[in-house]
Amino acid sequence: MMFSKILLAYDGSKAANEALEKAVQLVNLTAGAELRVVHAFDFPRVFVGEGLAPIPASINKEYYDLSNQTAEEVKNKIAQFGVEAVVDVIQGSPAEVILDYAAEHGSDVIIVGSRGLGGIREFVLGSVSHNVVQHAEIPVLVVK
Repeated sequence: MMFSKILLAYDGSKAANEALEKAVQLVNLTAGAELRVVHAFDFPRVFVGEGLAPIPASINKEYYDLSNQTAEEVKNKIAQFGVEAVVDVIQGSPAEVILDYAAEHGSDVIIVGSRGLGGIREFVLGSVSHNVVQHAEIPVLVVK
C-alpha cells in the first residue's frame, strides 16, 4: 500500500524523531508524495475546585515559544533529509488536532511516535497515540 498524503505528528521526542525517519522513508517510496507535519500543543490548565485557576501569561508564552522552536527544529531536520514538507503549529488538544488536521488535508496515513515528551512539552504521545489509533478513520503508524 502506497501513501501519497503523509501526516507526521511531531513533538521533538526521541520517538517523534524515529517517526520522522519513517515518514521520510515513506515519502521517498512514492513519487509526488506529500509530507505534512503538525506540532500540536496545549496551554496548561489548573483546576481549583470546580473552576480554572488563571495561568500567568508568561507561562503560556513559554509554551508558545517552545512550540515554535520545536517546529523550527523539525524543519531543519526535514531539510537535512532533502525532502519538502509543510510544518504547522496548532494549539489545542493534541489528539483532536491531529485527527482534525488529517481530515482537513485528506491525509491517507498518520505517523506518530509511541511516546512523547513530558514537562513543558506536553504532547504526551503515549495517550495521544492511543487516542489517535482509536479514533482515526485512516491507517496510523505508531513508531517505537
